Amino acid sequence: MSTTFSTEEKAAMRAAAAEAKAAKAGADLEAACLAAIAAMTGTDKELAETLHQLVAKHTSLGSKTWYGMPAYTNADGKVVVFFQSAAKFKVRYATIGFQPDAKLDDGNLWPNAYAVTKLGANEQKQLVALLKKAVG
Repeated sequence: MSTTFSTEEKAAMRAAAAEAKAAKAGADLEAACLAAIAAMTGTDKELAETLHQLVAKHTSLGSKTWYGMPAYTNADGKVVVFFQSAAKFKVRYATIGFQPDAKLDDGNLWPNAYAVTKLGANEQKQLVALLKKAVG
């Protein structure tokens, strides 16, 4: 097993360091999130835009970037949900993931990330329910 990081992983780590520095300097975190979405193309962009709209409409989460990807935070500034584009890591699907501050715990086993290729009406309804549960 290799202990080296891929080019994409290294870029994500550099993005995280730059994000932390920008946040300390008082950068506009919402603008950074929107810029990250605007830089995407195709299905990734459509999915990220839809997630952003659903988060804004149905939760009080704040926007920022996290490892260069759109992310949404609670009042404590902790990431609750994030979007990872398929293109970033050259995989076949995008991911919508939830961090430990998401209130999705359900017994001893529950999903914390979802592969997504389309967000039609049914998927949006499911996602809204997850978002509402995640923020409590």
